[in-house]
Amino acid sequence: MTLPTSALDYELPPDRIAQYPAPRRDESRLLVLDRQTGDIAHVRFGDLASFLRRGDALIVNTTRVRRARLLGVRRTGGRVEALLLRPDENGSWQCLLRPAGRLQRGEVVSFEQGLEGRIEHIGDGGMGRIHFANVQDMDPVLDRVGHTPLPPYIDRADTPDDVGRYQTVYARELGAVAAPTAGLHFTEDLLRTLDEGGVQRGDVLLHVGPGTFRPVTTARIEQHRLDAEWYRVPASTRALLHTTRSQGGRVVAVGTTTVRTLETLARQPAHDGPDDIQGWSDLLISPPFDFKSTDVLLTNFHLPRSSLLALVAAFAGLDTVLDAYRTAVRLGYRFYSYGDAMLIL
Repeated sequence: MTLPTSALDYELPPDRIAQYPAPRRDESRLLVLDRQTGDIAHVRFGDLASFLRRGDALIVNTTRVRRARLLGVRRTGGRVEALLLRPDENGSWQCLLRPAGRLQRGEVVSFEQGLEGRIEHIGDGGMGRIHFANVQDMDPVLDRVGHTPLPPYIDRADTPDDVGRYQTVYARELGAVAAPTAGLHFTEDLLRTLDEGGVQRGDVLLHVGPGTFRPVTTARIEQHRLDAEWYRVPASTRALLHTTRSQGGRVVAVGTTTVRTLETLARQPAHDGPDDIQGWSDLLISPPFDFKSTDVLLTNFHLPRSSLLALVAAFAGLDTVLDAYRTAVRLGYRFYSYGDAMLIL
């Protein structure tokens, strides 16, 4: 009962890949899929409240995307790109460097507005470490000189509009290099409508790393290895999950990152204390999978042969999902991060 990666393939015309977000977040299209019957409905994202119930719990990932992409120049004049991932204890930053094969340990790269970084380490796959002299707090610097780390399939330079639109309205804690894109469709008005309808909301945190875009190159999906990503679940959310289940409500996970956080939590020892539960998750979800904490999934449309599509297939069934994807392609849905959404009931 394992899955060949080739089974996660489908045909997508290049013009279906959204290069810009919808003019208004909740004007995106929403494909509603009943995973038991395969029935499909087509609505707008702003209609989401019609499909949720009083007593459901909407769980969202509140990570905030850093403007972590730096564009620089070597002393030789060659161009360098550094994607900052996380700081080390000594103030250096783990990063992805391109083109890594030409860079040398110890060389200094000049970035925009006079920022300079010395390369301390270069490893496999472009993973490296870079140190910025005389910078105590990097985040204000990134707000000035950093670029929004748009996914590689968005074939354009980032713009000032991306600073806000490649971020959920409830994003709080900096640390992601990719947005939890299912949440990009929410507006404050829609969240207020859900609140008024008795849909409670809980937070989790998972800092999305660059591995979310890494293609699966193994012959079988279960052989793929995910990069570990840091997560945290507060006691208030754990209490909400318990109350929701005990009262017959549904846990509605917004995005694959939320699903992975909830399902990681469900596999930890029981903990009823007031402290947050936190750690690193490298949980790969693919068919077959026993979902312990997710009843409804809200998600975008994902790349072929990806770990994200494997998760959705595990939740709703591979054939059912691929049929829905083919319908979405035929009807002109927009795909990937800035594209439309799917609600799986």
